[in-house]
Amino acid sequence: MYNEKKFSSKLKIFMLFAFIPLFAFSVVIVIPFLMGLYMTFTNSTGVSGATEFVGLSNYKVAFSDAEFWSSLALTFKYVIVTVVLTNVIAFALALLVTSGFKGQNIFRTGFFTPNLIGGVILGFIWQFIFAKVFVSIGQAMDIKILSASWLAEPQKAIWTLVIVGVWQSSGYMMLIYIAGIMGISRSVVEASYIDGASPLRQLINIKIPLMVPAFTISLFLTLQRSFMVYDTNLSLTRGGPYKSTELIAMHVYNDAFLSQNYGSGQAKALILFVMVAVIAVSQVVIMKRMEVSE
Repeated sequence: MYNEKKFSSKLKIFMLFAFIPLFAFSVVIVIPFLMGLYMTFTNSTGVSGATEFVGLSNYKVAFSDAEFWSSLALTFKYVIVTVVLTNVIAFALALLVTSGFKGQNIFRTGFFTPNLIGGVILGFIWQFIFAKVFVSIGQAMDIKILSASWLAEPQKAIWTLVIVGVWQSSGYMMLIYIAGIMGISRSVVEASYIDGASPLRQLINIKIPLMVPAFTISLFLTLQRSFMVYDTNLSLTRGGPYKSTELIAMHVYNDAFLSQNYGSGQAKALILFVMVAVIAVSQVVIMKRMEVSE
């Protein structure tokens, strides 16, 4: 009897606090994921209700698609550059706005503001800047690199995505690094100062090692954001010119929804999911091993 009452009490607590979030998670994440996994083994077009089981055919199509691998290679280049620049700039901004100068809180707000702008709107804003503002400045001041729109040149268009991505994410990652800096014990920093350590030596030997958890979080988030970017890609370049900026998320979307190849599109999405998961988990494991305590 006692055990039944105890179980009933735990069940009520679970239904009160955990059931709704678990139900929402299942409906929004788990069920769509399982449906997508099932679609990778069918010839579904998303329009016709009749589907046939085709085994691993969609995966064969995905692995043999040259455009898929080209888009994936471009995405890896974009991710590497964006992750490095975002974290370097964010860390530099965090050091700047924690240095103690007057008005540093205003600068924190200003640096964080771009993260509040939606990706689609951000893309349209920067499309105007690259196509009109920079071109006008370049032609007026005879700066050749800015005299023509980067959005129209295949070799330069990808850099517009990099600039916008770094500009949008740096302020958010800055907050994580600020939290990491503020979490360092002042006694440790003061002790190093008494021992004669220069600011650069303090940064390299004390602050950076003790901020590894902040680097772990920031790298994980920037990796995830960079691999999954779609809204800015759509509104800024639309994958052009000549698919020179079609990142992997846009390629998968176009294949699944525009070309109505749900099966191969879902297979490509699953391949991307596995790749990103392996990279992200490996990054977290490696960074966790580098953590030190005060």
